[in-house]
Amino acid sequence: MQKLKREDLWSLEEYHRERPEFRRKVMAHKRDRIVPLGPNATIHFEDRLTMHYQVQEMLRAERIFEPEGIQEELDAYNPLIPDGTNWKATFMVEYDDPEVRREMLSKLVGIEDKVWVRVGDLPKVYPVADEDLERDQPDKTSSVHFLRFELTPEMVAAAKAGAPISVGVEHPLYTHAVEPVPENVRASLVRDLD
Repeated sequence: MQKLKREDLWSLEEYHRERPEFRRKVMAHKRDRIVPLGPNATIHFEDRLTMHYQVQEMLRAERIFEPEGIQEELDAYNPLIPDGTNWKATFMVEYDDPEVRREMLSKLVGIEDKVWVRVGDLPKVYPVADEDLERDQPDKTSSVHFLRFELTPEMVAAAKAGAPISVGVEHPLYTHAVEPVPENVRASLVRDLD
């Protein structure tokens, strides 16, 4: 999957015009790329379109129009675009109550390393987590983690041949799985493997 370049982006003025329709398109696309893992965690599989939207939104929110600032955003978000042999995702731990969130984040240290994907009956794949920066502290984890799941050629071939895809998390204090993910999610993830 091609990385984003400056030429792929709209200027702030152009994006203001394009945003309503682009946002509708992206929100519809994201429905096929989000997997709830129990009541308090969600995995959002990223791709070029979701990252295009993220970059445009960051440029808009921060009013960034200088070439250097635009390049900084591209450098920050391009690593979340799959490379054809992997899936990349944002993993979110979500508790509405701030006190409960604080307590659970202190208990769920290392949860990002316990998220997994599986193609068919092949072995589970655990992620390379938070390559951009360390998000855990000794006494708590972050509520947002960036994950990369590297697949073997056998896994890629099986996914393309129609094998089911499952996703889960198996932390001692938080274990949930979706086995298999719905077909719309499976089909969307397979498109990342080109």
